[in-house]
Amino acid sequence: MLDAEPNDATPFLPSGSGLAALREAAVACRGCHLWRHATQTVFGEGRRRARVMLVGEQPGDREDRDGRPFVGPAGRELDRALEDVRIDRRDAYVTNVVKHFKFEERGKRRLHKTPKRFEIDACRPWLDEEIRLVGPEALVLLGATAAKGILGSSFRVTRERGRPLDSELAPLVLATIHPSAILRAPDDDARQAERAAFARDLAVVGRELGLGG
Repeated sequence: MLDAEPNDATPFLPSGSGLAALREAAVACRGCHLWRHATQTVFGEGRRRARVMLVGEQPGDREDRDGRPFVGPAGRELDRALEDVRIDRRDAYVTNVVKHFKFEERGKRRLHKTPKRFEIDACRPWLDEEIRLVGPEALVLLGATAAKGILGSSFRVTRERGRPLDSELAPLVLATIHPSAILRAPDDDARQAERAAFARDLAVVGRELGLGG
């Protein structure tokens, strides 16, 4: 019989440590059931004192296999938008609200499944520590799952996207779409429109931080 998970990552967090120790400890996280089927923990990566932190939903299939966030197709869309607004990803910190890939199998494919609230809450201690240690000037929430997980279930990205939000998490908090939404657009014209709107949202961060976006 399998042991039940605590649905809380707190017991797995190291005390009084930096990002490297946090990342190492996350490898052994058993805070919720998602670790049982994922390949590995996919922790955040980037500069210790990055001015911009970007937070998505969860790793995808490619990220689960590689062990790094935003390295798949959605990551390429993110890189493209950051380049357009002259924010260097190497100077940013990228992570997700959930650190394990949640999926369902369809034949040989593993298809993304949206994390439930209890899974997001269970993983939240890791993100809270990342925010505390990095101390970003701008916190960018990518997609509805990340935004609702951090700002509350009533938050609507469609209503608030691209606008500075009132939050104590960082001097500038902003929500926009997840870059995977660009990939789901029905045709090329719609994809181009989504890319432009996504870049406009990120440009707000560039202007506010004086990054030349």
